[in-house]
Amino acid sequence: MPQSLAKIVIHIVFSTKNHAPFLTEPIREQLFPYMAGILNKLDSKAILINGAEDHVHILCLLSRNHTVAEIIEEVKKRSSKWIKTMDQECATFQWQNGYGVFSVSQSRVSAVHNYITDQAEHHRAVTFKEEFREFLNKYQVQYDEQYLWD
Repeated sequence: MPQSLAKIVIHIVFSTKNHAPFLTEPIREQLFPYMAGILNKLDSKAILINGAEDHVHILCLLSRNHTVAEIIEEVKKRSSKWIKTMDQECATFQWQNGYGVFSVSQSRVSAVHNYITDQAEHHRAVTFKEEFREFLNKYQVQYDEQYLWD
């Protein structure tokens, strides 16, 4: 086959350092399109980005040219620099050290899209920590609780 073809959909989740509520609605309204631009430049087309004051969910295609680690590192690094320019209160902004990334089958893209869209409603009942543990358990990811929240 003369072409290399792939379509891999992933769901990325990461939070602010210490779950600080930096991501106010006005910041999120500008941040998510900014992150989509970063992803698009990394050949990882953003499908949907949403979140809450302390974390972000990204549904995107995985590039054939960049690793997951490279993509997330660039998104976090560039967006962190951008957030710090928003105002004085954001000057100390940081993302958490780690992240979660989960594969999404094509048949589940719509359901994951709806889940990410409904973040405000979802987090009225569930904290980010509870949500993230649910993902880890659903995907059978082994983890050490003491390192989970850096």
